[in-house]
Amino acid sequence: MGLPPKVYTWLCGLFASLGSIIFGYDLGVIAGVLPAPDFKNVMGPRYADPNLQGLITSIFVLGWCCATLFSLVTSAQTTFQFLWNVHRRIERNRLCCSVGGVLQTAAQNMDMMLAGRFFAGYGVGIVSDLAPLYQAEIAHPSIRGRLTTLQQFMLGIGAFCASWITYGTSAGLKGTPAEWRVPLGIQIIPAIPLICFMLLLPESPRWLMEKGREDEARATLARLHARGDINDKLVIAQIEDMKADISKTKDIGEATWAELFTVPSNFRRLSLGYILQFSVQMTGVSAIQYYSTTIFTTMGFTSTRILLFQSINSVIALIGEACCVLWIDHTGRRRPLIIGNIASGLSFVVGSILMARWPGTVNNNAAHYIFIITTWVFNFFFSACIGPLSWAYPAEIFSTRTRAKSTAITSSSSWISNFFIAQVTPRAFLGIGWKYYLVFAICGHTNAFVIWAFYPVGYKHSIESSGILTTPKETTGRRLEEMDALFEDAPLFVPNTEYAEMKDRHSAERELREGTFVPGGLTGGPVRNDIEGGIDEKASSN
Repeated sequence: MGLPPKVYTWLCGLFASLGSIIFGYDLGVIAGVLPAPDFKNVMGPRYADPNLQGLITSIFVLGWCCATLFSLVTSAQTTFQFLWNVHRRIERNRLCCSVGGVLQTAAQNMDMMLAGRFFAGYGVGIVSDLAPLYQAEIAHPSIRGRLTTLQQFMLGIGAFCASWITYGTSAGLKGTPAEWRVPLGIQIIPAIPLICFMLLLPESPRWLMEKGREDEARATLARLHARGDINDKLVIAQIEDMKADISKTKDIGEATWAELFTVPSNFRRLSLGYILQFSVQMTGVSAIQYYSTTIFTTMGFTSTRILLFQSINSVIALIGEACCVLWIDHTGRRRPLIIGNIASGLSFVVGSILMARWPGTVNNNAAHYIFIITTWVFNFFFSACIGPLSWAYPAEIFSTRTRAKSTAITSSSSWISNFFIAQVTPRAFLGIGWKYYLVFAICGHTNAFVIWAFYPVGYKHSIESSGILTTPKETTGRRLEEMDALFEDAPLFVPNTEYAEMKDRHSAERELREGTFVPGGLTGGPVRNDIEGGIDEKASSN
């Protein structure tokens, strides 16, 4: 007996995000490498320049940004023609990952290290950017959040490995070249097998439909959602939904760059996705992740003890990310984002007070350890409420027709802001010290306000003669094909409207199974009686 469909689909989503383990490792390992004494000696006198210190960290993100720009250029192709159907691109990215790891591990000077960081960032960039799109396209509507948030969970696993490995080498190999070369070298090992797993994944059914390969799309969808039964009502209904969406695309024409900015519904979604991705970095997560040794040193801790704190922090992050994966389809998107940003802002408020009143030069161990705890509190809420949703939300709000171009633009926001934070943080702490924390304290609360005011992620109720029908008005539990209608219908200011609450995440799947959905229309919209009969007729003919 095969796996239940949702379990099989979830496992496909899991394997699609495996490349993010490498990315998470690369992001996390640098915090343990930078304070190593031998690393500073190898980098030479130029390492004293805080701008170059920042560049060692941020150039990795710059490589990712270049990968995103490459994705922008090539996204005239459909998303998975670009990655999942062209395995040569995966081979190229795998080679970049390996070359970047080798250059970092064998670095003899700063230039070699910078080149390695850039290639590593480029190599994992495209793979990680497109994974949430693939996950969104293969998912059942009711578990799409669980799939698209796996990206952040895999990042957390990579960071977890990096934290404990750097802590171990710092404690056991202090002052030797192995203290930093071993952690950097380990990243080479998983790059090849992890990305090879991705070659075994099924093709996106939506991509197959766009290419006119309906039989393959039906078979793939049946394998993902119905134990291989191509006559299942859910499969037939989704095929009809995709046909309606593709027919609409053919009538309108291929998506253009201009319409992303000139069509109000498209521009609204593009703005929401771009702002969300930018806001994630303004929570302060990258400043802590990259420069924890710099921050915690100001509170009087040694570098080895700091790496231990970071290792514990990585465990807390994994717990938070696991909570998100398990519960996100029950809580929706809006409420966790608001709560998470408020909590992260408050943690930086407390951190700012502690850094200003009881810095490392003041003998107050209790205050210093409370500062560490506030960092852990921040990391839990970020991992449970913010980080995973920064991948999930943009991947699901765009129509199939515009998704590739739009998400390439929204992703660039994350890497631009990430590069900015990574580059300015060393100089900011050198120049204004604890006051830099106030930036993130303020941004956490402004992020929460913007999400509360403008992000339509809720459900509304409608009463039918047959009883109560719960109608979804949110990205949670919705079909991807109805996103155009959702954002055309939702008001700009969403508080106190039906778009600010969440109820039933299963309504879209229920309508698909019952044949009461409207292809391309909103879940819970006017029922077309001919659809159910049409589906039954197709099922019997097959």
